Amino acid sequence: MRMKGKVALVTGAAGGMGAATARLFAREGAKAVVVADILDKDGEAVAADIRKAGGTADYMHLDVTDETQWKSAIDRTVATHGSLDVLVNNAGISGSAEQDLYDTAAWNRLMGINATGVFLGMKYGIAAMKKGGAGGSVINLSSISGIVGQGYIHVGYNASKGAVRLITKAAAAQHGKDRIRVNSVHPGLMPPMRTSGRTADPEMRAKTLKGVPLGRAGEVDEVAYAILFLASDESSYVTGAEIVVDGGWTAV
Repeated sequence: MRMKGKVALVTGAAGGMGAATARLFAREGAKAVVVADILDKDGEAVAADIRKAGGTADYMHLDVTDETQWKSAIDRTVATHGSLDVLVNNAGISGSAEQDLYDTAAWNRLMGINATGVFLGMKYGIAAMKKGGAGGSVINLSSISGIVGQGYIHVGYNASKGAVRLITKAAAAQHGKDRIRVNSVHPGLMPPMRTSGRTADPEMRAKTLKGVPLGRAGEVDEVAYAILFLASDESSYVTGAEIVVDGGWTAV
Protein backbone atom coordinates (compact mmCIF):
# COMPACT_ATOMS: atom_id res chain seq x y z
CA MET A 1 0.00 0.00 0.00
CA ARG A 2 2.43 2.62 -1.25
CA MET A 3 -0.17 5.43 -1.26
CA LYS A 4 -1.83 4.66 2.07
CA GLY A 5 -3.41 7.74 3.63
CA LYS A 6 -2.60 10.04 0.69
CA VAL A 7 -5.02 12.28 -1.18
CA ALA A 8 -4.03 12.74 -4.83
CA LEU A 9 -5.30 14.89 -7.69
CA VAL A 10 -4.43 13.78 -11.23
CA THR A 11 -5.11 16.01 -14.23
CA GLY A 12 -5.84 14.64 -17.67
CA ALA A 13 -7.07 11.52 -15.89
CA ALA A 14 -9.93 10.61 -18.22
CA GLY A 15 -7.65 8.39 -20.28
CA GLY A 16 -4.10 7.32 -21.09
CA MET A 17 -1.34 7.87 -18.53
CA GLY A 18 -3.59 9.94 -16.28
CA ALA A 19 -6.24 7.23 -15.97
CA ALA A 20 -3.57 4.56 -15.46
CA THR A 21 -2.03 6.65 -12.68
CA ALA A 22 -5.35 7.33 -10.95
CA ARG A 23 -6.25 3.64 -10.98
CA LEU A 24 -2.79 2.64 -9.74
CA PHE A 25 -2.92 5.13 -6.88
CA ALA A 26 -6.26 3.69 -5.80
CA ARG A 27 -4.95 0.11 -5.97
CA GLU A 28 -2.01 1.19 -3.84
CA GLY A 29 -4.31 2.37 -1.05
CA ALA A 30 -4.77 6.10 -1.66
CA LYS A 31 -7.18 7.70 0.79
CA ALA A 32 -8.81 9.41 -2.19
CA VAL A 33 -8.06 10.07 -5.85
CA VAL A 34 -9.45 13.11 -7.62
CA VAL A 35 -9.84 12.43 -11.33
CA ALA A 36 -9.66 15.79 -13.14
CA ASP A 37 -10.25 16.42 -16.84
CA ILE A 38 -12.44 18.26 -19.35
CA LEU A 39 -13.79 14.99 -20.78
CA ASP A 40 -16.60 14.58 -18.28
CA LYS A 41 -18.09 11.28 -19.46
CA ASP A 42 -14.74 9.51 -19.65
CA GLY A 43 -13.53 11.04 -16.39
CA GLU A 44 -16.68 10.03 -14.54
CA ALA A 45 -16.19 6.49 -15.86
CA VAL A 46 -12.64 6.30 -14.50
CA ALA A 47 -13.79 7.50 -11.08
CA ALA A 48 -16.68 5.03 -11.14
CA ASP A 49 -14.30 2.17 -12.01
CA ILE A 50 -12.12 3.07 -9.03
CA ARG A 51 -15.11 3.14 -6.68
CA LYS A 52 -16.38 -0.16 -8.08
CA ALA A 53 -12.99 -1.71 -7.27
CA GLY A 54 -13.26 -0.52 -3.67
CA GLY A 55 -11.34 2.76 -3.87
CA THR A 56 -12.41 6.32 -3.16
CA ALA A 57 -12.51 8.65 -6.16
CA ASP A 58 -14.22 11.86 -7.28
CA TYR A 59 -14.41 13.37 -10.72
CA MET A 60 -13.88 17.11 -11.17
CA HIS A 61 -14.18 19.08 -14.37
CA LEU A 62 -10.93 21.02 -14.75
CA ASP A 63 -9.67 23.08 -17.66
CA VAL A 64 -6.03 23.45 -16.64
CA THR A 65 -5.72 26.77 -18.47
CA ASP A 66 -8.40 28.34 -16.24
CA GLU A 67 -7.00 29.75 -13.00
CA THR A 68 -10.42 30.02 -11.37
CA GLN A 69 -11.13 26.35 -12.02
CA TRP A 70 -7.76 25.40 -10.55
CA LYS A 71 -8.45 27.27 -7.33
CA SER A 72 -11.88 25.67 -7.07
CA ALA A 73 -10.53 22.15 -7.71
CA ILE A 74 -7.83 22.43 -5.06
CA ASP A 75 -10.20 24.02 -2.54
CA ARG A 76 -12.82 21.31 -3.13
CA THR A 77 -10.23 18.55 -2.79
CA VAL A 78 -9.03 19.83 0.58
CA ALA A 79 -12.57 20.54 1.81
CA THR A 80 -13.80 17.08 0.81
CA HIS A 81 -10.82 14.91 1.73
CA GLY A 82 -8.95 16.98 4.32
CA SER A 83 -5.66 17.50 2.48
CA LEU A 84 -3.77 17.42 -0.79
CA ASP A 85 -0.71 15.20 -0.56
CA VAL A 86 0.06 14.44 -4.21
CA LEU A 87 -0.51 16.48 -7.36
CA VAL A 88 0.12 14.96 -10.78
CA ASN A 89 0.15 17.55 -13.56
CA ASN A 90 -0.45 15.17 -16.44
CA ALA A 91 -2.87 17.04 -18.73
CA GLY A 92 -1.33 17.94 -22.08
CA ILE A 93 -1.72 17.95 -25.84
CA SER A 94 0.51 16.68 -28.62
CA GLY A 95 2.44 18.88 -31.02
CA SER A 96 2.55 16.37 -33.85
CA ALA A 97 -0.77 17.18 -35.52
CA GLU A 98 0.22 20.65 -36.75
CA GLN A 99 1.20 21.06 -40.40
CA ASP A 100 2.80 24.47 -39.83
CA LEU A 101 5.47 23.95 -37.17
CA TYR A 102 5.49 27.71 -36.46
CA ASP A 103 1.74 28.32 -36.33
CA THR A 104 1.10 30.98 -33.71
CA ALA A 105 -2.31 29.70 -32.60
CA ALA A 106 -0.82 26.25 -32.05
CA TRP A 107 2.03 27.79 -30.03
CA ASN A 108 -0.49 29.48 -27.76
CA ARG A 109 -2.52 26.28 -27.28
CA LEU A 110 0.54 24.18 -26.54
CA MET A 111 2.04 26.65 -24.09
CA GLY A 112 -1.33 27.31 -22.46
CA ILE A 113 -2.19 23.68 -21.73
CA ASN A 114 1.23 22.06 -21.39
CA ALA A 115 3.14 24.80 -19.55
CA THR A 116 0.74 27.33 -18.04
CA GLY A 117 -1.53 24.50 -16.92
CA VAL A 118 1.35 23.01 -14.93
CA PHE A 119 2.29 26.42 -13.52
CA LEU A 120 -1.27 27.01 -12.28
CA GLY A 121 -1.45 23.54 -10.77
CA MET A 122 1.78 24.19 -8.90
CA LYS A 123 0.59 27.63 -7.80
CA TYR A 124 -2.53 26.35 -6.08
CA GLY A 125 -1.41 22.81 -5.27
CA ILE A 126 1.80 23.87 -3.52
CA ALA A 127 -0.06 26.60 -1.61
CA ALA A 128 -2.49 23.97 -0.28
CA MET A 129 0.37 21.64 0.69
CA LYS A 130 2.16 24.46 2.50
CA LYS A 131 -1.00 25.38 4.38
CA GLY A 132 -1.52 21.74 5.36
CA GLY A 133 1.96 21.67 6.85
CA ALA A 134 2.70 18.01 6.11
CA GLY A 135 4.62 18.51 2.88
CA GLY A 136 3.69 16.73 -0.33
CA SER A 137 4.78 15.55 -3.74
CA VAL A 138 4.21 17.22 -7.11
CA ILE A 139 4.88 15.22 -10.27
CA ASN A 140 4.92 17.10 -13.56
CA LEU A 141 4.64 15.24 -16.85
CA SER A 142 7.16 16.51 -19.36
CA SER A 143 8.48 14.43 -22.27
CA ILE A 144 11.66 13.41 -24.01
CA SER A 145 10.68 16.40 -26.17
CA GLY A 146 11.52 18.54 -23.16
CA ILE A 147 15.10 17.23 -23.31
CA VAL A 148 15.85 17.01 -27.05
CA GLY A 149 14.35 18.48 -30.21
CA GLN A 150 12.61 16.69 -33.07
CA GLY A 151 12.17 17.73 -36.65
CA TYR A 152 8.52 16.77 -36.99
CA ILE A 153 6.85 18.36 -33.93
CA HIS A 154 5.62 21.93 -33.49
CA VAL A 155 8.30 23.94 -31.71
CA GLY A 156 5.74 24.91 -29.07
CA TYR A 157 5.58 21.30 -27.89
CA ASN A 158 9.31 21.17 -27.24
CA ALA A 159 9.20 24.61 -25.66
CA SER A 160 6.27 23.75 -23.40
CA LYS A 161 7.78 20.47 -22.24
CA GLY A 162 11.17 22.13 -21.73
CA ALA A 163 9.43 24.73 -19.59
CA VAL A 164 7.89 21.97 -17.47
CA ARG A 165 11.33 20.44 -16.96
CA LEU A 166 12.83 23.66 -15.60
CA ILE A 167 9.90 25.02 -13.58
CA THR A 168 9.98 21.64 -11.85
CA LYS A 169 13.59 22.20 -10.80
CA ALA A 170 12.87 25.80 -9.74
CA ALA A 171 9.97 24.71 -7.54
CA ALA A 172 12.05 21.90 -6.05
CA ALA A 173 14.72 24.44 -5.05
CA GLN A 174 12.13 26.81 -3.61
CA HIS A 175 9.97 24.40 -1.64
CA GLY A 176 12.33 21.82 -0.16
CA LYS A 177 12.14 23.77 3.09
CA ASP A 178 8.39 23.11 3.08
CA ARG A 179 8.96 19.35 2.68
CA ILE A 180 7.36 19.55 -0.75
CA ARG A 181 9.12 17.50 -3.42
CA VAL A 182 8.74 18.40 -7.09
CA ASN A 183 9.90 16.05 -9.86
CA SER A 184 9.28 15.48 -13.56
CA VAL A 185 8.63 12.38 -15.65
CA HIS A 186 9.65 12.23 -19.31
CA PRO A 187 7.88 9.55 -21.38
CA GLY A 188 9.15 8.50 -24.77
CA LEU A 189 7.16 6.74 -27.50
CA MET A 190 3.84 5.75 -25.96
CA PRO A 191 0.41 4.76 -27.31
CA PRO A 192 -0.93 7.68 -29.38
CA MET A 193 -2.79 10.46 -27.57
CA ARG A 194 -6.19 11.74 -28.66
CA THR A 195 -4.42 14.79 -30.06
CA SER A 196 -1.57 12.92 -31.81
CA GLY A 197 -0.90 13.44 -35.49
CA ARG A 198 2.30 12.25 -37.14
CA THR A 199 3.39 10.35 -34.03
CA ALA A 200 0.31 8.12 -34.44
CA ASP A 201 1.26 7.17 -38.00
CA PRO A 202 2.40 3.51 -38.06
CA GLU A 203 5.18 4.22 -40.57
CA MET A 204 6.63 7.03 -38.47
CA ARG A 205 6.31 5.00 -35.28
CA ALA A 206 8.23 2.15 -36.92
CA LYS A 207 11.04 4.55 -37.84
CA THR A 208 11.14 5.92 -34.31
CA LEU A 209 11.30 2.43 -32.83
CA LYS A 210 14.57 1.82 -34.67
CA GLY A 211 16.17 4.27 -32.27
CA VAL A 212 14.76 2.67 -29.10
CA PRO A 213 17.24 0.22 -27.54
CA LEU A 214 14.45 -1.82 -25.94
CA GLY A 215 12.87 -2.16 -29.38
CA ARG A 216 9.28 -1.37 -28.46
CA ALA A 217 6.92 1.42 -27.49
CA GLY A 218 6.14 2.01 -23.85
CA GLU A 219 2.89 1.31 -22.03
CA VAL A 220 0.96 3.81 -19.94
CA ASP A 221 1.28 1.62 -16.84
CA GLU A 222 5.07 1.84 -17.12
CA VAL A 223 4.84 5.62 -16.80
CA ALA A 224 2.28 5.29 -14.00
CA TYR A 225 4.70 3.20 -11.94
CA ALA A 226 7.38 5.88 -12.28
CA ILE A 227 4.84 8.45 -11.09
CA LEU A 228 3.87 6.16 -8.20
CA PHE A 229 7.48 5.98 -7.04
CA LEU A 230 7.71 9.79 -6.95
CA ALA A 231 4.35 10.08 -5.19
CA SER A 232 5.23 7.54 -2.52
CA ASP A 233 7.46 7.91 0.52
CA GLU A 234 9.97 5.61 -1.20
CA SER A 235 11.27 8.72 -2.99
CA SER A 236 11.47 10.84 0.17
CA TYR A 237 14.95 12.17 -0.73
CA VAL A 238 14.21 12.73 -4.43
CA THR A 239 13.35 16.24 -5.59
CA GLY A 240 14.23 18.27 -8.66
CA ALA A 241 14.87 15.03 -10.53
CA GLU A 242 13.71 13.86 -13.94
CA ILE A 243 12.80 10.26 -14.61
CA VAL A 244 13.00 9.30 -18.26
CA VAL A 245 10.70 6.46 -19.35
CA ASP A 246 11.69 6.01 -22.97
CA GLY A 247 13.20 2.55 -23.48
CA GLY A 248 16.65 4.13 -23.78
CA TRP A 249 15.88 6.47 -26.69
CA THR A 250 17.65 9.49 -25.16
CA ALA A 251 20.61 7.33 -24.14
CA VAL A 252 21.66 6.65 -27.73
